[in-house]
Amino acid sequence: MATIVTRAVGLFLIILLAYFLKRIDFLTKEDGTSLSVVIMNVTLPAVVIINLANLDVKGNLLFFVLLGLVWSLVQIFISYFAAKKKSKTDQQFFIYCATGFNIGNFTLPFVQSFLPLGVPILSMFDIGNSIMLAGGTKVVGDRLTGQNLDVNVKQVLRQLFSSIPFTCYVIMLVLRLISFDLPSAFLTVLEPVADANVFLSMFMIGLYLELRLPKEDRHTVLQLLTLRYVMGLLFVLLFYLLPIAPLTKMILCLLCVTPVPLFGVVNSVIAGVKEESVGFTSSVSFLVSLPLMTLLLLILSPAI
Repeated sequence: MATIVTRAVGLFLIILLAYFLKRIDFLTKEDGTSLSVVIMNVTLPAVVIINLANLDVKGNLLFFVLLGLVWSLVQIFISYFAAKKKSKTDQQFFIYCATGFNIGNFTLPFVQSFLPLGVPILSMFDIGNSIMLAGGTKVVGDRLTGQNLDVNVKQVLRQLFSSIPFTCYVIMLVLRLISFDLPSAFLTVLEPVADANVFLSMFMIGLYLELRLPKEDRHTVLQLLTLRYVMGLLFVLLFYLLPIAPLTKMILCLLCVTPVPLFGVVNSVIAGVKEESVGFTSSVSFLVSLPLMTLLLLILSPAI
C-alpha cells in the first residue's frame, strides 16, 4: 500500500513540477505540444511494441476491442440524453468530453507504472477506443445532434492510420495472431524508450494544465464533469460486482475514471466550445482521475 501511495504521489509531483516551471515561464504550453509529438510518435509506440511483443492473443483479449467500441457508444447516448435540452454546442461538448477514455497519455502510463501485466488488456481495449475517438464518436454525435449526416468512412480510416500508436496496435496484433516474434535485440533497444513514457506523459499533463474558467461556463463544466464521474463510478460498481478475473476487474475499474481524452478536447474546440472551458475541463479531469485511480488501486490490489 505504501508503495502505491508513494508512486502516485511521485506522478502527481511530476505534474506539479511541470506546472510550476510553466508558471515561472521556464517552460511554456508549446513545450507540452512538442512533448506530445515525442510521446505519440516515439515513446507510446515503443510501449505498445514492448508490451505486445510476447502477447498470446486469445478470444478473451479480442473481446476487449469490442468492449472499447460498445462502452463508448453507451457513454455517448447517456451524455446526449443528459444534455438534450442544452444548445447544440453544449450537446457536442458533453458528447466529446463526457465520453471516451484517455489511455495513451494517462491511463497507459499509470498502468505501466503500477500494473505492467495489465497493459495487454488495456492495449486491446484502446484499439476499440481509438476507433471511436478518431471518428466514431463524431459520426454518432453528429447524427444525434443533427449537425452532419454524411459519414465519410475513408476520412475516419485515414485519421486512424495516421496515428502511429494505433498503427502499432494493429501491426502487433496481426504479428501476434500469426505468432511472429520480433528480434530480442530490437526489443532491448526499445525498452529505455518505453520506460521514458511515464515521466514524459505526466510532465506533458503539467504543461497543459489550465485552471482558468470563464464564469458563465462554470455551471455547464460542473455538470459535464459530474456526469463523467458519476457515470464512471456507476460502471466501477458494476464491474466490481461482476465475477471476473481480479486483474481484468482492476483494469476495467481504472478505465471507468479516466480523464477527458485529447480527441474530446480537439473536437469540442472545433464544435465551437470556448478553448478556456475545454482546457479547464480537461485539466480538472486529470486532477480528479489521478486520486480516484490511486484509490481504486488501493482498494482492489489485494485481490490481484
